[in-house]
Formats: sequence, structure tokens, C-alpha cells
Amino acid sequence: MAHYKAADSKREQFRRYLEKLGVLDTLTKVLVALYEEPEKPNSALDSFLKHHLGAATPENPEIDLLRLELAEMKEKYEAIVEENKKLKTKLAQYEPPQEEKRAE
Repeated sequence: MAHYKAADSKREQFRRYLEKLGVLDTLTKVLVALYEEPEKPNSALDSFLKHHLGAATPENPEIDLLRLELAEMKEKYEAIVEENKKLKTKLAQYEPPQEEKRAE
């Protein structure tokens, strides 16, 4: 009997763990969506559950950091491109045109 209570206690702890992380809610939502599908897929696991579970997983915080870094790099790139244009224009004022260089 003691072995049964230990196993039951572990199950209850695991259930609370899954509930705390939102796993039970996510699985319930996906299964309800499958139940409500008018045309059931032939392979529920491959086509439906994997697609919906993949879409339901929260994003990795690292992805958010990478997106922020990408946005910052794009801004820096645009600023450098603009600075490059200005410097080329400024340089063109001091250099003779390319045709004059070839004639010399």
C-alpha cells in the first residue's frame, strides 16, 4: 500500500508541475481543436498535433534578444551607408573626374 501512495504522490507532483508550466492547458487546447476539426486528418500526430504544438510553444528569450540585436545592427548599417554616401560626395569634390585621370 505504501508503494501505491508513493507512486500516486509522484504522479500528483508531476501533474502539478505540468499544470504550473501550462502544458496541460496547451495540450487541452490542441486536443479540443482536433476534436472540433470538421475533417479529421489521417495522421493526427504528424499533421495536426506537431503543427499546433509547434505553434503553441512560447518563444525562446534568446530569439527576442537576437531580434533586438538584429534591429540595432540594421540601424547601424543604415547610418554607415548614409555616412559613406556623404563621404563619397565630399571626396568627389577634391578628386578630379575619372576621365581626367586617364588622360594624364
